[in-house]
Amino acid sequence: MPTKEQVLEVLATVDDPEIDKPITELGMVEEVVIEGSRVGVKIKLTVPGCPLKDRITRDVTNAVRQLPGVDDVQVAFGSMNDDERSQLSANLRAERGAANPQMDIAFASADSPTKVIAVASGKGGVGKSSVTVNLAVALAQQGHSVGVLDADIWGYSIPRMLGVSGKPVAFEGMVMPLQAHGCKVISIGFFTDPDRSVIWRGPMLHRALQQFLGDVHWGELDFLLCDLPPGTGDIAISLAQMLPNADMVVVTTPQQAAQKVALRAGKATEQTGMKVAGVIENMATFTCPDCGSTHDVFGSGGGQELADALDTDLLGRIPIDPRLREGGDAGLPLVLSNPDVPASIAVKQVAEQIASRKRSIIGRSLPLSVS
Repeated sequence: MPTKEQVLEVLATVDDPEIDKPITELGMVEEVVIEGSRVGVKIKLTVPGCPLKDRITRDVTNAVRQLPGVDDVQVAFGSMNDDERSQLSANLRAERGAANPQMDIAFASADSPTKVIAVASGKGGVGKSSVTVNLAVALAQQGHSVGVLDADIWGYSIPRMLGVSGKPVAFEGMVMPLQAHGCKVISIGFFTDPDRSVIWRGPMLHRALQQFLGDVHWGELDFLLCDLPPGTGDIAISLAQMLPNADMVVVTTPQQAAQKVALRAGKATEQTGMKVAGVIENMATFTCPDCGSTHDVFGSGGGQELADALDTDLLGRIPIDPRLREGGDAGLPLVLSNPDVPASIAVKQVAEQIASRKRSIIGRSLPLSVS
């Protein structure tokens, strides 16, 4: 017959799926009862009706069944009381270094271990969001802890592209991000009617971004990718104010029309204090699947020209692949569905460059013009 200590030891290997910490460490194991070969475990959920209760049941059952002599595992649930939730929230905030329990953005700290990367473009339609989700998943595949913040409040698309839906759980002023393909995700799309427009102006946009950064329990991240709306509007300005240490990666297509407006987005860092970490050229070439010939559908050289104008590096050139779009519609990024095609390889090479630099990815400072 197993002992209580043995049961608790295996339960310490079970993580809460939202907080990513052992349920024993979070104080979620309320009771363990052992009767011969039967083991009963009572779990205190952080909030009543937790949507991931079935996953917790499965993980607890699988862990306890590993013990010799256990034939049956019964899992029951209760929920934390207000004091327990308050203490858990305080512990989580203290762990991430939040001096102000009401609002603090840990990523803004100069010694934050998280590299924040704002993915920007000058105009819509260049594949910025597709690049963001594939880059995030590629980084996660390489073993990094990754978060994706959908900062495109009006035109959010990250939930669909990552195939994640639902309502994030909130308790004691903290929000638990949803997860998909190894990435933590937050988006205004989780909180609004998908068929209604988000018609917000500056102050509301600023507050939404502030809450996404300060009130979401991101945990320990290596990278936080922020998918910005096109251009240089309120969101880009607010992000630069809140996260002065963030870097910007600019996405463009080869054509001059896209490259010129992307240059303006990159040059805006001269006023905001952010640094340009590099340029990604999307839709670089197209290879005919029938004859194998390569065509520059959107011209050529725009990515390198943009990188030269911004005094930064061209991180990669991603070829046109219809499966990239198909994966976005299906919620299965190309780097997962077709990892060996040229477009996926190009994304993974960009991810490797970003990961290898991490703290030094800021690149070179842009020259400030003096009038």
